[in-house]
Amino acid sequence: MALFSSSTRNIPQAAAVPRHVAIIMDGNGRWAKKRFLPRVAGHVKGVELVREAVRACLERGIHYLTLFAFSSENWRRPQEEVTLLMQLFVKALEQEVDKLDRNGVRLHVIGDLSRFEPRLQQLIRDAEAKTAGNDRLDLTIAANYGGRWDIMQAVNRMLAADPEKREGWQEGDLEPYLSMAYAPEPDLFIRTGGEERISNFLLWQLAYTEFYFTPTLWPDFNTAEFDKAIASYQARERRFGRTSEQLAEPPNA
Repeated sequence: MALFSSSTRNIPQAAAVPRHVAIIMDGNGRWAKKRFLPRVAGHVKGVELVREAVRACLERGIHYLTLFAFSSENWRRPQEEVTLLMQLFVKALEQEVDKLDRNGVRLHVIGDLSRFEPRLQQLIRDAEAKTAGNDRLDLTIAANYGGRWDIMQAVNRMLAADPEKREGWQEGDLEPYLSMAYAPEPDLFIRTGGEERISNFLLWQLAYTEFYFTPTLWPDFNTAEFDKAIASYQARERRFGRTSEQLAEPPNA
């Protein structure tokens, strides 16, 4: 069932604990380089932090966690690193899915999966099917994903579904075809590693998301760092186009 609701059309409820957290996990390579290790060592360490982030979300009542693992532009990296990342993805699926399932985590993988090897595609399908009945946490991994790709594939699917319609399209017509139509918009976006950009991630969905940038590299982004991000979110005033005075008014005003 589609849960996405546009914050530009409807004012969402701003809860004290974010319902949906999206993260760009940046800094694995730099973490390894600082320790005179190969870059892949940073990616391996980064997988451990994914486990910690999942556990933190379960403990704090966060219902959706979306992680940017591999962008459509990451194919530009050295071939050796890309190959190692794909191998790490396979290994993570083989080793982690049973644990996710036991803890009530539902796994989704979004992006253009057609470029992946058949074995990896099958592991993804199997993992999604195995965890489909879980409802404690929706964990989404964005792999070979780009925000512009997402919008374009949604447009193409929307047009194919109603080829006779020529005009009058609205936001609500497109939203069911977005990759994350099953989830509400992110409340909190986190990027580790010191960069301050969204890098083609969830372009449609981040319209009114609160941003948190930190210099902490992803392999060092432990639960204490995660709590700092949540505390920053809780200090924000989420107006969604309104004024502070309007927020102070009683609900029936």
